[in-house]
Amino acid sequence: MKRQNVRTLALIICTFTYLIVGAAIFDALESKKETSQWRELNLRREELLNTFNLSSANFDELEKVVLQLKPHKAGVQWRFTGSFYFAITVITTIGYGHAAPSTEGGKVFCMLYALLGIPLTLVMFQSVGERINTFVRYLLHRLKKCLGMRHTEVSMVNMVIIGSISCMGTLCVGALAFRHFEGWSFFHAFYYCFITLTTIGFGDYVALQKDHALQTKLDYVAFSFIYILTGLAVIGAFLNLAVLRFMTMNAEDEKRDAEQRALLAHNGQAGRHIHCSIDPASSSSTPSGCGGGSGVGGSGGGAASRGLRNVYAEVLHFQSMCSCLWYKSREKLQYSIPMIIPHDLSNSDTYMEQGEAYSNPFHSNGCVCSLQRHSGISSVSTGLHSINTYRRLNKRRSSI
Repeated sequence: MKRQNVRTLALIICTFTYLIVGAAIFDALESKKETSQWRELNLRREELLNTFNLSSANFDELEKVVLQLKPHKAGVQWRFTGSFYFAITVITTIGYGHAAPSTEGGKVFCMLYALLGIPLTLVMFQSVGERINTFVRYLLHRLKKCLGMRHTEVSMVNMVIIGSISCMGTLCVGALAFRHFEGWSFFHAFYYCFITLTTIGFGDYVALQKDHALQTKLDYVAFSFIYILTGLAVIGAFLNLAVLRFMTMNAEDEKRDAEQRALLAHNGQAGRHIHCSIDPASSSSTPSGCGGGSGVGGSGGGAASRGLRNVYAEVLHFQSMCSCLWYKSREKLQYSIPMIIPHDLSNSDTYMEQGEAYSNPFHSNGCVCSLQRHSGISSVSTGLHSINTYRRLNKRRSSI
């Protein structure tokens, strides 16, 4: 199974497991409180019915009127400032629910407005977040240079730490401000900032909804708008840094697989020139890894059909490595076929040096291989026809 499919399946299982665990915890924390509140409200309802001699129908009608009046307690919601506030909650997907269009035209326009505004806003915040990350990375690099640090490169760990501190600082600043303006406790103000900047937007705490703040406290209105947009940009920068890397893993794997297939298809014809030769020290029958080769100079029909893929598999399973093959494909194997050739082998010069230590001039095809006495493969030919040619290539490899 492809690793992309395995990763997707694992993410699905983890998500549903996370949902089940969250549901169990919320059930344990909230269910008792909800039950007690429901009982208290029912008792209070019965007291009001008896005190004011109201019927159940009259009480239900009064309840509807109170609920309809609730949004208007904060003042006029659909002037320009209130409409701007509502537009922010729409395109950022916060959606407090403190105000909603009541006309048919308003509902239609809201859907069309969100259809274009939401993707536009997401792209904008991700772009701003990327620019913020680039600027922060530049500042950290300059700071490390000024401090005379030996390593001035900015690592992912550095960026994650800075992003976490920035997010926490943004939440704390907002909590202090809304605690002052709204009269909430610091915990409730911090909760409001978190729910807002993560675009959850329950609506249980909503700023600018008391004392006609939308019309009378324009400085507070301006601060709220700027804080919400700036905070979303900071959160977007952190998500750009930490989350999008994982979101693109499947696409990167697909691209890598396509490159591997293209490389193998391109070099498929070259596999016809690769065949196994018999070790002079062993006159036994054809080795099992040759796939039907017939000795030195054989046609190698089995190897021709399998191409380079079997050569790479043989390299993995045996320690007799041809340094010619390694030199020819070293860069290509390292960056284009990481799943076929191990990284520690593709970067190691040990097997290159063994090719010189065990060079054998009796091979007529000119390929000098590092052989072990009891290896299953005696040599791998790459079509080089002279020792001198190999030595020139090996000298060039060493200089590189």
